Parts: sequence; C-alpha cells; structure tokens
Amino acid sequence: MGEVTDAAMDAVQKRLMFEDECILVDELDNVVGHDSKYNCHLMEKIESLNLLHRAFSVFLFNSKYELLLQQRSATKVTFPLVWTNTCCSHPLYRESELIQENFLGVRNAAQRKLLDELGIPAEDVPVDEFFPLGRMLYKAPSDGKWGEHELDYLLFMVRDVNVHPNPDEVADIKYVNAEELKELLRKADAGEEGLKLSPWFRLVVDNFLFKWWDHVKQGTLHEAADMKTIHKLM
Repeated sequence: MGEVTDAAMDAVQKRLMFEDECILVDELDNVVGHDSKYNCHLMEKIESLNLLHRAFSVFLFNSKYELLLQQRSATKVTFPLVWTNTCCSHPLYRESELIQENFLGVRNAAQRKLLDELGIPAEDVPVDEFFPLGRMLYKAPSDGKWGEHELDYLLFMVRDVNVHPNPDEVADIKYVNAEELKELLRKADAGEEGLKLSPWFRLVVDNFLFKWWDHVKQGTLHEAADMKTIHKLM
C-alpha cells in the first residue's frame, strides 16, 4: 500500500519522515512513547492505534503587531501549499525537547524549527520569550493517506526577526494585520485564488486568535494564558 506515494516523496521530506521521532502522548499530555513522524501522520495508524503526538504552533508578531504567515512548500507530505501560522511542527523524542519544566522542551523545538523552516537565527527568538498561551487537541485528515492527530502547544512571541525561508519547507511568507487576515479567511471560505488554510490554524483563528491578538497589542498576554486546560477541538 502506498508505494507510489512514498516513491514520489521528496528526498528531504522522506528523511525527516523516517528519522524524526515524535513524542507520543495520551489525551492528558502524558508521554507514553515515541514513533516515527511517518507513522504518526498515517491516518491508518492514527485511527487503528489512536496515535496522538505532541506538537507546537508558533505565532510570531513583529513590532507593528502583524502576524507572520507561511505557505507550506509543495513538497510537504501533509497539507502542501496551504497557508498557516508562522511555524507548526513537533518537539522530537530527545532530551532537550522532552523537558517539561516551563514547557522548555517545546520552546527548544520551536526555536529549532524557526531556524530550519524560516532561517530565523536562534538569537532572534530566545527560548524564554516564547509565551505559551494554551494547548489544543485536534484531528485532521490531509488526504486519503495522511493526516494529523496532535496535542498542540500554542506559542506567541513579539519580535522583529530576520527571515530567510527554506524552500524545502516554505513556499511563501507574508505579514498580515487582523483585517488582512480576515480578508484571507473570506477568500479561503469563498474558494477564491485556490487559497487554503491549515485546519489547526483555522481552529486557533476561530476559537482564540483575534481575542489573543488584542492582548498582544496591549501587552497583557499573561491574562489570556491557560496552560491547565487542553481544548478538544475535533
């Protein structure tokens, strides 16, 4: 099953799919094991084994409080060419990214992936400046074969950064203000310009983002943070 798809898989993505080990968790975010990125994103395994892995979504704003969006590259195995928040990926099953204290493992992973995907140097995004606002649990098929089942940490940061996107990961980037994002949502809903948004980004937008954006502007993110609740947004 799926040899054709796998054979056609981009070499960079193939290496990441088989070498990267995601952190498996239960619905309370307790670590229960690890498995390859490949297995964690096969809908067949997600459904039959109820594989749930830890993830993060970074929302990076500049000093004008505009949000940096990325369009995923055409070679991504899941959700190619879909627009989404700044960076979405997984902490890996390694010591530095399993640290629970102050969510340091997830922050370390976010810093690593901002460099990998967007070429943002580590010194531009210090780990202690990622602000964890909440966690959500969701499931989303990408196509017949691939999908996501994630316990996703939502991390915010306000920094002006140097961006040099990696074409293996990112097709395009843009900064948007809240009104411009609302226009993108309208176009996606209307099917205009073939514009598609990732399901996890859409869940954050529909449930939290605009309220949290006000807190970003007011410097009151601590008032919005809730890391005790795991929001089930299926």
